[in-house]
Amino acid sequence: MSMKVTGFPGKKHQRGVAAVEMAIVVLPMLILCFGITELGRALYQYNGLVKATRGAARYLSQQNLASPPAGQTADGIRTNARSLALCGTFNCGDREPLVPNMTVAMISVCDPVLCPDTHANVATGDGTTSLVSVTIGGTGSTYAFQSLVPWVVPNINFSPVRITMAASTN
Repeated sequence: MSMKVTGFPGKKHQRGVAAVEMAIVVLPMLILCFGITELGRALYQYNGLVKATRGAARYLSQQNLASPPAGQTADGIRTNARSLALCGTFNCGDREPLVPNMTVAMISVCDPVLCPDTHANVATGDGTTSLVSVTIGGTGSTYAFQSLVPWVVPNINFSPVRITMAASTN
């Protein structure tokens, strides 16, 4: 007597179910992965803006713009600070910007000589001090993050990034 062994009942009806389930799950997972990647890129670029601004403000805070060293002018020092924020060095030449699509027109500096009303002799708890500030994306120009997949993460306009530090008293 021979017994015929058959497979799982209804097995024929289960063919292709895994492919359909995968098709249903893959699209949302891909959208989620693209979204996470784009938000990571946006944070990376914003962090680059903050670091570029901080480096330029640090340089500017170490300079005495009221009486610049021999061979330098206050305007030259401000230009150096803008270049530091743009490309990380005093002479950008053909160097790429630290952050994509950033231009020198987006960078503004303010110091006790250039902005005496807001940056000179500012009252503190211990007397007065002078300030320097570097802004990327101020007064009408914002930095725009260009998304590679705008249908997942739209383009983002970052608000101005400003760093203010105490100026040198040398």
